[in-house]
Amino acid sequence: MNNTPQKDLTLDPENWDQMRALGHQIIDDLFDYWQSIRDQKIWKPMPDEVKEFLDQPIPEKGQNPQEVYEEFKKYIFQYNKGNVHPRFFAWIQGTGTPMGVLADLLASGMNPNTTIGEHSAMYVDRQVVNWCKEMMNFPAEASGILVSGGSMANITALTVARNSFGEEQIRKKGLKAASAQLVLYCSVETHSCIQKAAEIIGLGTDSVRKIGVNAKYEMNADELEQQIHQDIQEGLLPFAVVGTSGTVNTGAIDPMEELLAISRKYGLWFHVDGAYGALAKLDPVYSERLKAIEEADSLAFDLHKWLYVPYEVGCTLIRDAKKHREAFAITPNYLLQESRGLSGGLDSINNYGFELSRGFKALKIWMSLKEHGREKYAQMIAQNNRQAEYLASLVECHPNLELMAPVSMSITCFRMVKPGLSENQLRELNREILLRMQEEGIASPSSTILNGKYTLRVANVNQRTRMEDIDLLIREVLRLGSEI
Repeated sequence: MNNTPQKDLTLDPENWDQMRALGHQIIDDLFDYWQSIRDQKIWKPMPDEVKEFLDQPIPEKGQNPQEVYEEFKKYIFQYNKGNVHPRFFAWIQGTGTPMGVLADLLASGMNPNTTIGEHSAMYVDRQVVNWCKEMMNFPAEASGILVSGGSMANITALTVARNSFGEEQIRKKGLKAASAQLVLYCSVETHSCIQKAAEIIGLGTDSVRKIGVNAKYEMNADELEQQIHQDIQEGLLPFAVVGTSGTVNTGAIDPMEELLAISRKYGLWFHVDGAYGALAKLDPVYSERLKAIEEADSLAFDLHKWLYVPYEVGCTLIRDAKKHREAFAITPNYLLQESRGLSGGLDSINNYGFELSRGFKALKIWMSLKEHGREKYAQMIAQNNRQAEYLASLVECHPNLELMAPVSMSITCFRMVKPGLSENQLRELNREILLRMQEEGIASPSSTILNGKYTLRVANVNQRTRMEDIDLLIREVLRLGSEI
């Protein structure tokens, strides 16, 4: 029997002109979508038929590409999350930009594994990391790596902190051989990814000391020092302090200078989780409060938040490049580097992180910074912060609205109040306002609990938001609240 195929198979299109036309149609549809986004509903519920369609088994035979795209438009495109919309304020999620999307298209088309080898993507990646160091005023000789986002950026930094701690040689010998239990410090408001990171790198939940906060939700530095002193007395090994520049709940900024001083006093690694707020350094109003970032041993921050590029890309910066490399470097026989040819070039990025497979995520940052420049990004970040302050001023001017936390950076927490309602009734009132606002496609704030009280939370890292959107948000909160 002859098993030789009659012709060589390929996944390239049978008709390049038809695929080219489809590509142009996709670009046109995206640009129409962005141009009209302000007039569209921000979100709509997914019908059961859509969910059923998206629960079908794997297709055995292929379809015409145009049919596949039509199914995308019918069952997927219409039911987007909404964070490209100017009134998306839920969680802390950026909007993306047209240039960022086009950059991702080009990066996918080139399709390089941006980890090893002598090719342009490696040099773009290095340049973008250097630009990140410039934005954060980190030393030029510092190290860095682009990762998927804040969670990976934080665990990368804490792995370096753990592996380089004292004379423990943890990378070689493991935690079981450590002279005592390592202990990590953060606030009760710190993002949950820090606890997850501690669990993943083998420290365990009990080794994470969550320090209390003040009325502004900032870490209590005196309590931190007392806890460090107590742990030392008990024979434990404090090794790292995590300060947050912009908590996800309220945007609170921990007392960076004090945390830095305490870390230095006790010989601890000072890490800053700036996933949300590190780039607020570019806003003159916050630059001084965040200046201690420049002295941190490591910093994690997201670029898909306040650089507004499409998901996903974050950055870890490490002050000591030698410690960074020693935490991860390994060279198997199949990754030998040469001085010439494709295997030449820059040091493998795999020597600075977990991933050997990495997309060309640097290109969207490179093209976006080229398009707009640092100055305009600083203005955009400042604009989001002023919009949050404006929202707070509207809240404070209305007797049926209550500000629930001091405004920090671009997060505003508030709720509607009505005389005579209990806390449970106020909770249900504000919860219903939130749900109706989302279901009617008006705007998408999120919620949180502050001091036991249900709170509407507006987190704005949105490059499309205007002051008129803030006015509309308040009008709709009051309208819905009066109707419920």
